[in-house]
Amino acid sequence: MTYAVGSALQAAVFQRLQTDTDLLGLVGPAVFDTLPGGTLPDLYVVLGHEEAKDLSSATHGGAVHRFVVSVVAATGGFKNAKDTAAAVSDALVDAGLSLDRGRLVSLRFQRAKARRARAGSARRIDLTFQAIVEDD
Repeated sequence: MTYAVGSALQAAVFQRLQTDTDLLGLVGPAVFDTLPGGTLPDLYVVLGHEEAKDLSSATHGGAVHRFVVSVVAATGGFKNAKDTAAAVSDALVDAGLSLDRGRLVSLRFQRAKARRARAGSARRIDLTFQAIVEDD
């Protein structure tokens, strides 16, 4: 079993989201690994929770990582959130991410859950992705 590639995968996903031009056009620099203190932007992307499951063989370490990327829109209803969620998905699905450790075998979209984030007009979309990685 290995979780050795988890940090490298997270760093590569975060880097990809921070540098994707379509996503930047929607949220600017508001892509976070953890929420900053203070007032949040009206529209932002944040990395969420992750689950990993062993996928090792007798000769190679590997794992399946399921992770969440959330889009939160304080205004604009679901349209702004859905447009941003689409940009997140476009940036990640089948992305040829280079990892500092290991190798990304595949990266796929699994599901999304859209809901009101809290009372009022705020919206939240949690996108779940599945990455299969091997450790070199």
